[in-house]
Amino acid sequence: MTRPLEVQGLGYELPEKGKGESGRLLVEDVSFTVGAGETLVLLGRSGSGKTTTLKLINRLLEPTAGEVRIAGARARDLPATRLRRRIGYVIQEVGLFPHFTVARNVGLVPRLEGWEPPRIAARVRELLAIVGLDPDTFLLRHPHQLSGGQRQRVGVARALAADPPLLLLDEPFGALDPITRVELQREFQALQQRLGQAMVFVTHDVREGLMLATRIGLMHLGKLVFLGTAEEFRASEHPECRAFMAAA
Repeated sequence: MTRPLEVQGLGYELPEKGKGESGRLLVEDVSFTVGAGETLVLLGRSGSGKTTTLKLINRLLEPTAGEVRIAGARARDLPATRLRRRIGYVIQEVGLFPHFTVARNVGLVPRLEGWEPPRIAARVRELLAIVGLDPDTFLLRHPHQLSGGQRQRVGVARALAADPPLLLLDEPFGALDPITRVELQREFQALQQRLGQAMVFVTHDVREGLMLATRIGLMHLGKLVFLGTAEEFRASEHPECRAFMAAA
């Protein structure tokens, strides 16, 4: 069965800085798959290669080794713009267009994909309700009129708008205050059960990872040093797993 995401032997080496100087490996020989309805949490310290791996999946960076397949298609064979429209992407800073209303922000990719306006409008209303925002209240607001948590909800709705098979989330709750962060983590758990998308969720927060993961991939110095369930992570004797559990 074709999986929404297959990563095999993925690597990224920075270009050489000068004559005779080799590049630096930021990601080395990373392999994993993510099935429909699964959430793989990429956990690791700052600089471990988590975000670089996400950027390699959606070709914000081009891999120097290995292969990525999205729903069976080789990522390198797809035009980059087309590829990214098949992947929902949520980042910490949200990245909403400030001059667009909430409705225009959420409906952006379906509009680019040529959906009819009534279909877009219905999808926008559906998704705002799913992420806990009343459509009648928020459709015509602009990002500056929203709280940080509300902007993050809109960012998730936008990423889901065209119903992509894969969702990438790069520390999406990291900039929020602790109370809002916990609220959104709980809402995200409920959302996981409703949607059925494959998700890759990057965090350095072990509590968040254990809460949200179907499986955890622990990255260290550019390598995937552990891959397993939260229970297996808790029981692992790998030194980096033990370091994170001690921090928890």
